[in-house]
Amino acid sequence: MALLWGNIGAGMASLMFIYTIFKDHIPRSLSTYLEKYAKKLVRFFSPYIEITFHEFNGESYNGRSEVFTAIQTYLSTKASSRASRFKAVLMMKSKSLMLSMDDYEEVPDVFNGVKVWWVLEAKVLQARNRGYNQDSMEKRYFKLSFHKRYRELIAGSYIDHVMKEGKAVTVKNRQRKLYSNNPCKDGYYWKAWSHVFFEHPATFDTLAMESKKKEEIMNDLKKFSEAKEYYAKIGKAWKRGYLLYGPPGTGKSTMIAAMANFLNYDVYDLELTTVKNNRELRNLLIETSSKSVIVIEDIDCSLDLTGQPSGGERIIVFTTNHVEKLDPALIRRGRMDKHIEMSYCGFESFKVLAKNYLDIDSHELFAEVGSLLAETNMTPADVAENIMPKSDEEDTESCLKNLIEALIEKAPKKAEEEARLKAEKEEKEKKKCAQDDTNAAGSMKENG
Repeated sequence: MALLWGNIGAGMASLMFIYTIFKDHIPRSLSTYLEKYAKKLVRFFSPYIEITFHEFNGESYNGRSEVFTAIQTYLSTKASSRASRFKAVLMMKSKSLMLSMDDYEEVPDVFNGVKVWWVLEAKVLQARNRGYNQDSMEKRYFKLSFHKRYRELIAGSYIDHVMKEGKAVTVKNRQRKLYSNNPCKDGYYWKAWSHVFFEHPATFDTLAMESKKKEEIMNDLKKFSEAKEYYAKIGKAWKRGYLLYGPPGTGKSTMIAAMANFLNYDVYDLELTTVKNNRELRNLLIETSSKSVIVIEDIDCSLDLTGQPSGGERIIVFTTNHVEKLDPALIRRGRMDKHIEMSYCGFESFKVLAKNYLDIDSHELFAEVGSLLAETNMTPADVAENIMPKSDEEDTESCLKNLIEALIEKAPKKAEEEARLKAEKEEKEKKKCAQDDTNAAGSMKENG
C-alpha cells in the first residue's frame, strides 16, 4: 500500500512538472484555475504536510516577522553542514562570516528521530506601472515539510524548539550597545538615547577581586536572569538593583562591564546632570530596552531614583564613592537589593592583575608584595598602573619592583588616613551624644 501511494505521489509530481513547462502557453485564466486544483489534487494524495512562514505578515510595523527571523537564525546553524548553496553574512560582533541557506536550497533537520525539510522560497509580485517602469517586490517565506503522522510533534514541540534556539543564537551573536542620554531641549524633538557599540573586554575572570566574592555575584546575576516566572509569581517587576560603593579606582566601572558581558546585556549610562526633573527621568527609563544594565553613577542627588518604573529584565546599578553620605531610605533593600563593596587591592586581587598584565602566576617577589598590600591602601587601578610595562626594556621583575617602591612610599599615608578617619568618627560620636543630651533635656522640660 505504501508503495502504491508513493507511485501515485510520484506520478502527480511528474504531472506538475510537465504543467510547469507548458503553463506559459496556456491562457492566464485557465492556468490559474488548473494550478489551483492541481495543487489540491497533489495535497490529497501526498502523505506530507507543508507549513509556510512568511517574512512579512504585519507582525511588527514595517518590520520582519520575528518567527521568520528566528527560523532563519536557527537554520544558519544547520546550513553549513547540510546545504550546498549558501549566503554569507558578516557578523559585526565576531567580525566573522555566518552562512545561511540560499533561496530554494533544501536543508533537512531531525527532531526526536523525525526528519523534516526546510526550503526558503521567493515569489516576485508584480506591482503597479509607473510610466515605462514597472515596480516589483519579492515575497519570501520558509516552507516546512514533514510526514502527516507527526503533525502534533512538529507543529507543537519542534516549532517551539526552533523558535527558542533561534532566539538564543540571535542574543549570542547580536552587537550589544552602550547608550548615553541626551539633554532634553524644550521645543525640539528629543531623542532620549544615543549609542555606540559596546566592546569593553572586562570579564569576571580578569576582574581584580577575591574569587569567592566574584562567584557570589555571578550566581546572583545568573539566578536573576533565569527568574522571569518567579518574579511574575511573586508579583514584582523583573529588575534588580545593585549598589557599588568604594573609593575611586577600586573597579566599579570594570565591574559594570563584567556584569554586562556576563549577562550579554546592553548598557545604559544615565548621566543625571542633564536630567532636569523626575518627569524626564521617567521618560528616559521608559525608553530603555529589556536585557540591559542601567548605570546611575554618583547618586548623591535630589532626584527621586527609587520609585521610577523600569520594565522587565533590567539590572540597575548605582555607584557612589561615599556610601555613608546617602539617605538610608535610598539604599534600603528592595531598592538597592545587593550592596557590593569595592575595596582596596588585596593579595588575591593582585594575583589576578599580575596574570592580566604580566602573564605570571607566581614570583619570588609575591611574598613581599602581599605583605605590603596588607599594610597599605592601594586601589587596583594604582596597582595595575605600577605593574604595567612602560617599555620593551621592562621585564617582570622590574615591574614588580616598581610596585614595591610605590607601596613603601604609600605606607605612611595609610597611617595618616586611618588617623583622620578615626578622628572623624570620634567627632561624629561626640556630636551624636550632644544631640541626644539636647533631645533628652527638651523631653524632660515638656514633661515638667
